[in-house]
Amino acid sequence: MEMTRKDFLRTVAMAGFATTFSAIEPFAVLAQQGTNAAGKKVDMVALLGGEPAPMFEKGIEAIGGIERFVKKGDKVTIKPNIGWDKTPELAGNTNPDLIVALINACKDAGAGEIIVFDHTCDNWRKCYESSGIEAAAKKAGALVVPGSEERYYREIQLPKGKAIQSALVHQAILDCDCWFNVPVLKNHGGARMTIAMKNLMGIVWDRGAFHQKGLDQAIADIATIDKPACLNIVDAYRIMKTNGPRGRDASDVALAKGLFMSTDPVAVDYAAVKFFDQFQKMSVDDVKYLDMGRIAGVGVTDISSLNVKRVKM
Repeated sequence: MEMTRKDFLRTVAMAGFATTFSAIEPFAVLAQQGTNAAGKKVDMVALLGGEPAPMFEKGIEAIGGIERFVKKGDKVTIKPNIGWDKTPELAGNTNPDLIVALINACKDAGAGEIIVFDHTCDNWRKCYESSGIEAAAKKAGALVVPGSEERYYREIQLPKGKAIQSALVHQAILDCDCWFNVPVLKNHGGARMTIAMKNLMGIVWDRGAFHQKGLDQAIADIATIDKPACLNIVDAYRIMKTNGPRGRDASDVALAKGLFMSTDPVAVDYAAVKFFDQFQKMSVDDVKYLDMGRIAGVGVTDISSLNVKRVKM
């Protein structure tokens, strides 16, 4: 089912976003309201009703422009979800059109180099090909590199970690000037949802340690990395409602036509779960790593202090 404008605005209100539409009132259970202060740096943008590239273009403009994050000559890394040997219409991976739009924006800002990678779950060559991301990113001028060998990773310390205190992180993250975290919004059998924080499992070598030591806490721990993404961009164009993270067939997918951007990974995940709930019942209380991330100081679930913009395409 495609989400209606009314449903979206209700979701935005529930997530704490201020809205000027009088027909939609915030649910009493969530009294918090995001501000929309003129002249104040925007913390989050929520968009609905467009195609991936136009939504990105509107969103990046609303959040302050790509130049807020990318400077001339910067080495930029883009980390989509490319974890599965799935075609774009099955929503297992980030939409390639969104990645191309981000690459083009980084080029316009004068980026010296743009790298795209993921540590995939299925065979990386098949994932890169089936997702459409490799071909699209290369055509747009990015360098696409694998994450399939341990030699690409270096150890970092996670002093705030509880379940994991160190991890091998891909050199594309460690050596760049800034990086973008670009997950797809979908159901996950273990963590309930995979969004921005969960997407960070694709920057580490040993994902097995996350499952062995407590998945939710490990997700919160890796999010304490001292080089966080400059921007989290949640692809909610097609969402995987059920049987995630890999999915089975098209019956798992809903065409939602949404996009969320934020510098705060906890807040953007919180909002994205509320959006997801309109398609498949899901409570933010069920996504345990959200509050764990808040406790670790990664971001906020109470977004009353954030400056949020809503864009209807």
